[in-house]
Amino acid sequence: MSHPRIGVLHSRIRVEEKLLFKAFEAQGIPFELLDDRNLVFDLHSDVWKKFDVVLERCINHSRALYALKILNDQGVPTVNRYEVALVCGNKLETTSSLVRDKVPIPRCKVAFTPASALVAIEEMGYPVVLKPAVGSWGRLLSKVNDREAAEAILEHKEILGSYHHSIFYIQEYIDKPGRDIRSFVIGDEVVAAIYRSSEHWITNTSRGGTAVNCPLTDEIAEISLAAAKAVGGGVVAVDLLETKDGKLLINEVNYTMEFRNSIDTTGVDIPARVVSYVLSVGSGK
Repeated sequence: MSHPRIGVLHSRIRVEEKLLFKAFEAQGIPFELLDDRNLVFDLHSDVWKKFDVVLERCINHSRALYALKILNDQGVPTVNRYEVALVCGNKLETTSSLVRDKVPIPRCKVAFTPASALVAIEEMGYPVVLKPAVGSWGRLLSKVNDREAAEAILEHKEILGSYHHSIFYIQEYIDKPGRDIRSFVIGDEVVAAIYRSSEHWITNTSRGGTAVNCPLTDEIAEISLAAAKAVGGGVVAVDLLETKDGKLLINEVNYTMEFRNSIDTTGVDIPARVVSYVLSVGSGK
């Protein structure tokens, strides 16, 4: 039996990549490792067409984004596609896509100068959350409780002056019940979900949050699938917030998802499910 020719685009080999490699090997499926630190793309060569599908597992967003652009333009299917990485890798792009598709999210405002950002913050009302448009693992987030804090943080961002701080993304603060929800969407199915709990308002497991299984309700599945569809589908992790009155809101959608803490927690073999999806894409199904 012949299998699709599979490439795995990666940076450092983390626990997730090792689990994916093990899942490929368990099914007897060969794959070729593509280390983004060593790759050189000749844009005039079609050598990459030897792959039926490439699974993207980069740590660096820019490397992932541009590699996927080149591969997709050459007709190589990828998991995920360039368009998904483009949208999910930027919170503003993600939010705009979710609003376009009428997926429930916290209130959000975007401003381009510190002065207009301060107006937007005070219109929304304290506290608010300031986020960089591009970022991950809960880094560079600021909960702003009053005007003095807002003025100080906005000044810091202006002086830092980098691309990450030149756009002011302002989100309504949701007083969640000490936890949020992360669901895992593969293709057209939500395969599992976890609660991420912490005494801190940032609940990412990379920042010390603990993971426990979250029962998959119809409501979680429905809003997670809607969010995944809004960003272009594929293999994504969806972060959800619970409001005091029990509503679910989408916070973010992640395109190179981490899942090491969610396999035993949920009892779902997430890497095996990802591998099955990759095979279906590589087979053109």
